Amino acid sequence: MEEPQAASIDLDAIRERYKRERDRRIRPDGARQYRSAAGEFGYYAKDPYTQFTEREPKTDHVEVLVIGAGFGGLLASASLREAGIESIRLMDEAGDVGGTWYWNRYPGVRCDVESYVYMPLLEETGAMPTERYAKGEEIRRHAVRIAEHYDLYRDTLFQTRSTNLAWDEDPAEWIVETDRGDRFRARYIITSTGTLTQPKLPGLPGIESFRGHTFHTSRWDYGYTGGTPDGNLTGLADKRVAVIGTGATGLQAVPILADSAGELFVFQRTPSTVDVRDNHPTDPAWAAALKPGWQRERMENFLAIIAGEPVDEFLVTDGWTATVALQRHMISGAVDESLPEEERLLRDELDDAATMNRIRARVDELVADLATAEVLKPWYRYMCKRPGFSDHYLQAFNRPNVTLVDTADSHGVTGMTENAILVGDKEYEVDCIIFATGFDAGVSGVMSGALQVTGRGGRSLLESWATGPRTLHGFYSHGFPNLLHLGAVQTANSVNFVHILQAQAEHVAAVIARAEREGARRVEPTAEAEERWLRTLQKTAHDTSAFQAECTPGYYNGEGTRSFTGFSYSPGPVAFHRLLCEWRDGDMSEVLVRGDEDAPQHLDTVGEVAS
Repeated sequence: MEEPQAASIDLDAIRERYKRERDRRIRPDGARQYRSAAGEFGYYAKDPYTQFTEREPKTDHVEVLVIGAGFGGLLASASLREAGIESIRLMDEAGDVGGTWYWNRYPGVRCDVESYVYMPLLEETGAMPTERYAKGEEIRRHAVRIAEHYDLYRDTLFQTRSTNLAWDEDPAEWIVETDRGDRFRARYIITSTGTLTQPKLPGLPGIESFRGHTFHTSRWDYGYTGGTPDGNLTGLADKRVAVIGTGATGLQAVPILADSAGELFVFQRTPSTVDVRDNHPTDPAWAAALKPGWQRERMENFLAIIAGEPVDEFLVTDGWTATVALQRHMISGAVDESLPEEERLLRDELDDAATMNRIRARVDELVADLATAEVLKPWYRYMCKRPGFSDHYLQAFNRPNVTLVDTADSHGVTGMTENAILVGDKEYEVDCIIFATGFDAGVSGVMSGALQVTGRGGRSLLESWATGPRTLHGFYSHGFPNLLHLGAVQTANSVNFVHILQAQAEHVAAVIARAEREGARRVEPTAEAEERWLRTLQKTAHDTSAFQAECTPGYYNGEGTRSFTGFSYSPGPVAFHRLLCEWRDGDMSEVLVRGDEDAPQHLDTVGEVAS
């Protein structure tokens, strides 16, 4: 940063404004202000896209059951196919593959990471995105393409939720039960249930009394709105429509709703950052000039940049790669060791303030009404919320049929009546309410207990994890043989989570293939290896508590009530993937039980290597 720019920033004033704006939004109930789409509100989570079909219960046997048919499950299955494993069954509550892209079909939905690095297996399936940031329907169809390419539809169970997994020691198999009456066996189970599929709702007084139409964005009701994800929502032309929520979903849906609704009310507690998206069609000449291996090279380059690793060039230049230093607080954990800590923190805060000043200035440039522009300005550090990008959202508030309702002083919407939304003592009469309120992030079936898992000796997984998850590398746990997980628990993360899932999928497939090749009876880490990995995570943990405590409330910090989200591998995803690669080159004796013994005796600990 240039010195004149730094000199013009009053950090004391900015810190005070950030604190004041945070305190306006803090609620004592924290995450309890939301309710799950379950029980009497379960209809909000019903599948509106695929008609339910009856079938006979399964009582057979498969080699590998993959629970979850989003990109994680698809990539794990594809990697297993590549390893020569034929008996694979995909299971999902949805009516088809795609995961979050199956459920989220709201108007304007797109990926916010460049599609050339986000959409996996492009070269393997002979595909090329039509745009730099692909539409949701194109991404969903790519998921279908992967399933077809790897012949994954031959033995699938859709519209099916696994309810119980029980380990049977003698045959070394899992007994699987589902909500469809299935009771079959699987040698291995891979869970990839994701955390962006189960909608959450605001816990508003009177929500059950509203007599108009309501739905969640992840279960879009095109029967009511008309149109498609591209727009033309003719059913809303004479309607007063409310959107509650202005996160990533709101940024994408609001412009199309503004173009379609008779009146649109956008209820905002905290504004998102809205930086330039700069989308454009894929250049055919550029695509034709790409050399084999281009996608993996581009993905690895993007991951390295975001993780703060040195690279020779930036193959991707976008809003993510332009703000790497600001992201380290919440994502990469990478630390610039070339400066003393105090100097580094000051530099980071100045860079952060300069970026946020630019984003706030963009609001003034694009929003005509001064009062509306002020309400749309985000006052918090850059990574307090997931960054947003749009070339259309802010401009929507210049339309005469769009009203922005600021709910910060009442800490959000306060209630609903038969025909209105309440904000304090003011009523807004509407015909339709659309909840863009996100998901039960971080709550998978395994973690919530909705999927009961009973391992060796009748011990439940939740009991084993009573004081926190216990894994080796995030994938498997002692006492739960042949059960492997994909996700964000005790691994490493990045903004391009599909790349993380691809690396995890390749890893678990390699472990299973090695176990099969060597005739191992079980895949299960020793308790000692598990403990070493926990110590490694603790030793390398990047403490974000000070940063999060100063943030505006959101799901990153548990709505302002949680200041530290737990341990991940803080050296970052590139270092983590390197660690896994080196571990796979060894004998895998930490997890491969080659005889009838309860646990392997020889230990080569990656935890000690990593530390």
